[in-house]
Amino acid sequence: MTKARVFALALAALMLAAQSAWASPEKTIREALGKIVPGVEIDSVTASPVDGLYEVMIGTQLMYVTADGRYFVDGRIVDLETREDLSEPRLAGARKGLVDAVGESQMVVFGPDDAKHTVTVFTDIECGYCRKLHGQIDEYLKEGIRVRYLFYPRAGQGSPAYTEAVSVWCAGDAAAQRSAMTEAKSGKPIPEKTCKNPVDAHMALGQELGLRGTPAILTETGEMIPGYVEPKRLAAQLNGAPGS
Repeated sequence: MTKARVFALALAALMLAAQSAWASPEKTIREALGKIVPGVEIDSVTASPVDGLYEVMIGTQLMYVTADGRYFVDGRIVDLETREDLSEPRLAGARKGLVDAVGESQMVVFGPDDAKHTVTVFTDIECGYCRKLHGQIDEYLKEGIRVRYLFYPRAGQGSPAYTEAVSVWCAGDAAAQRSAMTEAKSGKPIPEKTCKNPVDAHMALGQELGLRGTPAILTETGEMIPGYVEPKRLAAQLNGAPGS
């Protein structure tokens, strides 16, 4: 074999090795996860704030994977100097995208379109704190907070809360739905009705977002606030008041 032939073969081997080494981390990570979970639908693979780690978004699930696709980190990245949760903005964006995709035509909405703030509340009509929140709906509106309701009857299909949620939705037009919601939230019986409704879709979305209880308040930026928050405190939080 001539020296030229040996040199050509060596050069080809080096080029193949380089191509393998230069494979994009995104491709490497997608292939690695695809082998472990065939058919997984990965929404994005992007560089994280930490060198060598990449953010992988699957729906509202965020994970971190090394560039070679070997190591997986389940958790959040926190900057210990600033105490800032660096993972939250990505998670908030995913939550906001999923909720906004529902569309307000599939929600029960209280408040004007031009309100200063809009929050989305997953609610269970039988939940005590959900009723407390709705009992102050006028106070939220006075604070400039518009409320969009999604149904999340925690006891599931066939429960009284599920039946009430369907009945509220099927009460009629938007005004009738708001009236039925207020009646049901005050503990008054409402006519039982059935129709095509988004209750199951709302529940599935809540499960995807990892809800553990109601009420659950999603801010306009996608931050999830678990539990009841009184009107003035919520307004302060939405307005970015220190310590709110």
